[in-house]
Amino acid sequence: MNYTRIIARKEFKGYFNSPASYIVLVVFLLLGGWFFASPLFLNNSADLRSFFNIVPIIYLFFVPAVTMGLIAREKNAGTLELLSTFPLKDSEIVMGKFWASVQFIGVGLLFSLVHLLTIIVLGKNIDFGSIICGYAGLLLLGATYSAIGIFGSSISSNQIVSFIVSFFIIFFFFILEYSLVFIPAGLGGLFQYLSVGYHFQNLARGVIDTRDIIYFVSLIVIFLRLSTVVLEMRKWK
Repeated sequence: MNYTRIIARKEFKGYFNSPASYIVLVVFLLLGGWFFASPLFLNNSADLRSFFNIVPIIYLFFVPAVTMGLIAREKNAGTLELLSTFPLKDSEIVMGKFWASVQFIGVGLLFSLVHLLTIIVLGKNIDFGSIICGYAGLLLLGATYSAIGIFGSSISSNQIVSFIVSFFIIFFFFILEYSLVFIPAGLGGLFQYLSVGYHFQNLARGVIDTRDIIYFVSLIVIFLRLSTVVLEMRKWK
């Protein structure tokens, strides 16, 4: 039996049983829509560049809010121990919750396709290749932040603490792009590679580089593994 799929389906449905999830989703769409529409009417520019530039910033708050309760809520309610009585692995719990959060982020991006329809109607010479890469980059970035968010949720039973931990880890990778001027030249290349912005901007420009894909996948694997280890630690106590 595929327990990962069962947990993912349960958690994904759970998002739509919570008014808070609707509020978070609506705020995400409103902010994204505002920053898309502003240059559209002010600068007469029909493209998605402003949308792709603002979503990584919205993600700083959106993704921790989406993931903060995935494991912390189970710990607080005592249901995590109940899950342990079933024949499933901690890695399956983590992966199920990860895929649920990625699907929820995907729903937000799916609704944002209305912006694409707008520029199809209003724009000319649309570069669909860069748009597809940009959306793929947003999904990869959201998945990476989700893995970090699940790690933050795994280390505390308090959802607010989980949100704060996730936010600061995500913010660390986000701010690296803007701190390169303060980094010694010898370390600039390393810090640039560690920056999520550097890899995402490559995809947003329509440049597909395996190094960018490897970067995102590596962070996802690392933080999901850390989350699994944290869950396994409770068995050692």
